[in-house]
Amino acid sequence: MSDPIFEHRFRVALHDTDAAGVLFFAHLLRHAHDAYEAWMAQLGFPLDAMLRDGGLRLPLVHAEADYRRPLRHGDAVTVRLGVAGVGGSAFTVAYRFLDAQGELAASARTVHVGVDANGHRTLPDALRRAVQPPQTRLA
Repeated sequence: MSDPIFEHRFRVALHDTDAAGVLFFAHLLRHAHDAYEAWMAQLGFPLDAMLRDGGLRLPLVHAEADYRRPLRHGDAVTVRLGVAGVGGSAFTVAYRFLDAQGELAASARTVHVGVDANGHRTLPDALRRAVQPPQTRLA
C-alpha cells in the first residue's frame, strides 16, 4: 500500500458483532466501503452524485480481507486507506484497520472498475489523477 492518504474512524457497534462478541467478518468490508465512500467524496467524486448522474459507475469487482486480532463492541477503530494500484480502467484500494493502540487488527483490498454509461470500462483522466498515489502523481 502507498502511504495512507485518508483516515476514517468508527466504533464497533453492537449490531456489528457476532455471537462471539467480535466484529462479524463481513462487516469489515462494510466499514471499508464506508471509508472508500468518504474518501471518494473528499476527492470530489461523491458516489451518490455519480449514481444519480448515471455517467460513471465504479463497481467493486474484487474484495479480500485478512483478520489479525478481534475487534469488539465499543472498540475505536481507525481505517487507513491508500491506493495500491491504478490501471487503465481500474484502481485498487488498500485498507489497514488499527485498534485504539495503533495495532493492526485487519487489512483489506478492494478493486473498483470504471464503467461508463455505455458499459465500456474506463477511468476518466480526472478520476485517474485524483486516485493516483501521491508519490507517483504527475505535477
